Amino acid sequence: MQECGILVVMESKGYIERELSEPIKDRLFNGKAVILLGPRQSGKTTLVKKVLQQTGESYLLLNADEPDVRELLDAPTSTRLRNIIGQNRICCIDEAQRVPNVGLTLKLFTDEIPEVQVMATGSSSLELNSSISEPLTGRKFEFVLHPLSFGELSRHCGLLQERRYLEHRLVYGTYPEIVTAQGNEEELIKLLADSYLFKDLLSLNGIKKPALLEKIVRALAFQLGSEVSFNEIAQLTGASSHTIEKYVDLLEKCYVVFQLPAYSRNRRNEIKKGRKIYFWDNGVRNAVIGNFLPPPSRTDTGVLWENYLVSERAKLLDFSLVDAGSYFWRTTQQQEIDYVQELDGKLKAFEFKWNPGKAKGKFPSTFINAYPNAQTSVVTPENYDRFLLEM
Repeated sequence: MQECGILVVMESKGYIERELSEPIKDRLFNGKAVILLGPRQSGKTTLVKKVLQQTGESYLLLNADEPDVRELLDAPTSTRLRNIIGQNRICCIDEAQRVPNVGLTLKLFTDEIPEVQVMATGSSSLELNSSISEPLTGRKFEFVLHPLSFGELSRHCGLLQERRYLEHRLVYGTYPEIVTAQGNEEELIKLLADSYLFKDLLSLNGIKKPALLEKIVRALAFQLGSEVSFNEIAQLTGASSHTIEKYVDLLEKCYVVFQLPAYSRNRRNEIKKGRKIYFWDNGVRNAVIGNFLPPPSRTDTGVLWENYLVSERAKLLDFSLVDAGSYFWRTTQQQEIDYVQELDGKLKAFEFKWNPGKAKGKFPSTFINAYPNAQTSVVTPENYDRFLLEM
């Protein structure tokens, strides 16, 4: 097996099996490219290396961060690609967004060299998708690898042990390097946040004001759990609401944040166009505001709890390849439900309570009357594992 410009992945007993491993293997050699997206340091290279080893096939793993690899793949012909591949059955291009016109390269693989399985990873969906969306229409399987999920960690170290780490996860998040760190989590998450928040984002042509980007990220971090107004953030930062919307879109495409829209079926008094914005990782959010105090010493523990649950639920849905609708619910009278999920015509509503003693379990009568068939549940630290392991 050949490796060119590859970061060596160490074999260890501590490897945490990723949920996407089997779905990716199931889609190999089906005549389509396999694309793995996700933020830097989420474990894409490690996952791909494991999958390649488990196939038993010969493979070529190319790291497009290396200049000579980019040069090798720039504007190739199918004949040149065959020479590059040699006798290998699988070719994977790591950090493929670095390769100019990589979409056409991947298209050549799928159309002209169908006997070879081509794979690609990328840390920016904006850069990679803009290159591959048109050339690979109907020619790709696409996956997104987020930081480690509650399910993955529970299966690795046991449910009881993972539950004991709850407060640690609320503060430092679940990036693989952070999970395996011993005593230097704060330093590592600061480095990681600075690296992918600003290095990847500032490399995009759409980012012209780094200071403004930092202000926007901090504003979103402090508004966690609240309905977000682009106009309000514009006033706080001195930018236009259009600029705020553009920067938030870039933050989404680089897997820093994601939006949760308001749930409405045009019932009277329901908020219809609202949005909440959550961070994919609690540790990154805390790094942005510079607060790593433990939950008992914080005033924002409730919103940390909410961000953790919503982001982990989003991972559960993504890793399970389930297309469910996720929302929050609110009325003009400020009645609210933290999380609403719609799947296969069934509606489920959840309230998040960090303090079980205050978990009354009472849902607004307005919602109950409007959606009498909806299942309702209160999620607390005593029962949260069910919310993060079951649909």
